[in-house]
Amino acid sequence: MPPPDVTPDLRPSAVPSGDRSPSGVDRVITGLSWWWVAAPVILLTPAVAHAMGVPEVREEWGRLFGLTALLSMVVAPAAGLAVALVGRRRRARRRFIVMGAVSSLPVLFFWVFGVLFAECPDGYHC
Repeated sequence: MPPPDVTPDLRPSAVPSGDRSPSGVDRVITGLSWWWVAAPVILLTPAVAHAMGVPEVREEWGRLFGLTALLSMVVAPAAGLAVALVGRRRRARRRFIVMGAVSSLPVLFFWVFGVLFAECPDGYHC
């Protein structure tokens, strides 16, 4: 029996998954996930400020908040997928693929209805 002050060598394969401390890759994946989740909050911040009686925020900063939200919706899943591929995190890869699919729906919606159908003259069916 080993002395009580000696601890066993814990190899990553011997440690249960719930007992592992997060690595740098896991922290980056978590940060990118939270960044993506914050995109709707960033997008709605000028509207909330306008509703609370501060219309200057929407007038001066609304476009910047919108571009930041769009950037968050596109860059966070792409960067997260790259980090998950390099870090060999299968569950994170699936998460970022779903995030990219969810992010592509509003972008596709605005592209179709804001760009394509906006070019149709009145009375014509495109």
